[in-house]
Amino acid sequence: MNEFLHTVLTFPTLLYSIVLAFCAIYWLLAATGLVDTDAIDGLLGGDGHGHVHHAHDGHDSTTAAGMLARLGLSGVPIMLVLTVLCFFGWLGTYFVHLLVLSHFPDTLRWLLGAATLLVALVPGLIVTSLLLRPVSRLIQRLRPPVPPSILGRTGTVISPHVDAHDGRAEFDDGGAGLILQVRAAAGTRFQRGDRVVLLSHDESSNSYAVMSETDFNNR
Repeated sequence: MNEFLHTVLTFPTLLYSIVLAFCAIYWLLAATGLVDTDAIDGLLGGDGHGHVHHAHDGHDSTTAAGMLARLGLSGVPIMLVLTVLCFFGWLGTYFVHLLVLSHFPDTLRWLLGAATLLVALVPGLIVTSLLLRPVSRLIQRLRPPVPPSILGRTGTVISPHVDAHDGRAEFDDGGAGLILQVRAAAGTRFQRGDRVVLLSHDESSNSYAVMSETDFNNR
């Protein structure tokens, strides 16, 4: 037990141990309802329930959504991805630390430990992607389809800005409202509060092309 504690509480395993402890506290609080899981996912740049939300469901980050999509994990809560990734990163780092690094002097152990922290992420990403892809597919099947008539609707930009790479806008769907990922044409930039119109849907990024309501009405 002493050897285990010494390994997990010293560099390099210590860094993963801290993140895992944070994740464990997060899930305990989430289970009791003391934290807003959507809000935390949004704060970390994630998307807890896919790319299309009702207005009260939280926020999303297009950058994180794109990263998850490249891993085949679209719609998977970023905290779940982070937890699984850190667990396997911790597991790999722990055994390298225990079996190899502990036999080196401190200076060399710190240098090799820093490299181990980064290298451990590679197999961690691969295993995380393989394990959570079924979850992503399940979320995709359960996600309600966006009504096709949504194109042409007018909404309001709610993110700090909308450009060709990221942004969010809220649209009235006759209910609680929809918060969608939107993109402006290259060279165009909208600010929070601007009125925009949905033009088309990009399935690859699950985002919508928009243009200014004024320009749309003047066409």
